[in-house]
Amino acid sequence: MSRVIITGSGASPGVPSVSRGWGECNPHNPKNCRRRTGTYVQIGSASILIDTSPDLRMQLLDNQIKYVDAILYTHAHADHVNGIDDVRELNRVMGKPIDFYTIKESMSEIAGRFNYLVDSGDTGGYRANLIPHVVNSEHDFYIKDVKIGVLPLEGHNVPSTGYIFNDGQLVYIGDCRDISQAALLKIKVRPKLMIMPLTILKSDCVEKIHMGLDKVLKYVNLIKPEKTIVNHMAAECDYDNVNKLTPENVQPAYDNMVIDF
Repeated sequence: MSRVIITGSGASPGVPSVSRGWGECNPHNPKNCRRRTGTYVQIGSASILIDTSPDLRMQLLDNQIKYVDAILYTHAHADHVNGIDDVRELNRVMGKPIDFYTIKESMSEIAGRFNYLVDSGDTGGYRANLIPHVVNSEHDFYIKDVKIGVLPLEGHNVPSTGYIFNDGQLVYIGDCRDISQAALLKIKVRPKLMIMPLTILKSDCVEKIHMGLDKVLKYVNLIKPEKTIVNHMAAECDYDNVNKLTPENVQPAYDNMVIDF
């Protein structure tokens, strides 16, 4: 049995947000209170964190997460990276550095902004907290016994990726407007679980760099996962409304949601 915990289900402003408050979301439904996006995956013998939300500290505490084998980054936007400093608390618990993986464009950003956390290769007594690994869509890699592939995504305003676990057992899509054909070809089996970003239901502005719900459902119908979780929702996305607009096998995420598959 594998497990995914949605540690944060919100887009970059969170819900409620400073500018919009609760927006279209019912403030009386606790599933509408959203921290910035983060995901914890237990698959095979590996425990993996996807992105480090600015809300990482409370996400780790809420879910009693004290160990990860590795961190995967989808892209270098602040809402997906800026909790990276809290990873040092995991280092203290584990007593060792943690490997992290991302594409070269994101690695350049992360290593430049948080150079004090990233291993420089210096053996003069400096103990790195994070050991960097640059990955690409041409070569799969392993974390323990889990095979991971990089899925190239299109249309976001910075380079962004998804990840595929064990050829399609789990598919995780980062922020994007489109999933590339090369990424679709890497999905070899029907996914047990797919996680997709939504942000808002429909907007001419946001749809330039994000999917609307129509496009999310288009990819669900194309890939045909057994179950899909819709994540990364802003104040325009009321939980009950999204749930009403999606088929039975597509469910909106909420903070601390646990999915076994």
